[in-house]
Amino acid sequence: MLSRLADLLAPAVGRLSVTTAPGVELAPGSIVAANHTSLADPAIVLAALRRLGAEPVIMAAAGLWRIPLLGRALAHGGHIPVTRGDPGRAAASLDAAADVLARGRLVLLYAEGALPRSRDAAEAAPGAFRSGLARLAERTGAPVVPVGQAGARRVTSGSTLKQLAGLATAPVRRPVLHVHVGAPLLLTGDRATRTSRARTAVTSAWRTAAAHLEGPSAPPRDLGT
Repeated sequence: MLSRLADLLAPAVGRLSVTTAPGVELAPGSIVAANHTSLADPAIVLAALRRLGAEPVIMAAAGLWRIPLLGRALAHGGHIPVTRGDPGRAAASLDAAADVLARGRLVLLYAEGALPRSRDAAEAAPGAFRSGLARLAERTGAPVVPVGQAGARRVTSGSTLKQLAGLATAPVRRPVLHVHVGAPLLLTGDRATRTSRARTAVTSAWRTAAAHLEGPSAPPRDLGT
């Protein structure tokens, strides 16, 4: 339901285009790791993935389940709440994600674990990754699909007032949005090495997405606007 709703909303707030690395397929049981820059980017990434035929289960901050309607939709869709600062609940979230992957579903997570502190709409490379992605990949052996999105901060970013203003004016401004799906990789090495490799791959996908905001040459595979 969230993926369908996101696919309907994304064209209303911006001009979304999607590209993939050559030959990329979203194999069942994959972990999708995306950069996190704005409250708007989960909807943008979900809309992009739906264009590729994928509707992942999301790992998201547990506080979202307390928001009326959204919390109900997240619970109904079987998405996974993540409670920071509670090792027991964090372990339970990884258990739930591993079960979802074992059933052949995709899991979308944001390894940065938080939004950037910057208040302007400028693009910035992904911040430091937390260990959850590496731990989940190590436990399940699932491939990691790096996803870079750019432009979401042009929809909403900054202070609460600026975010509300951004959402209100986005349908008129219709900023350029781009999502790039990189080649899947299998993480190897110790946990720090796995985390570093994942961040490098997501950063590379983000750089490709950000380049499209300035009107690049034709990408290898373009799924339209």
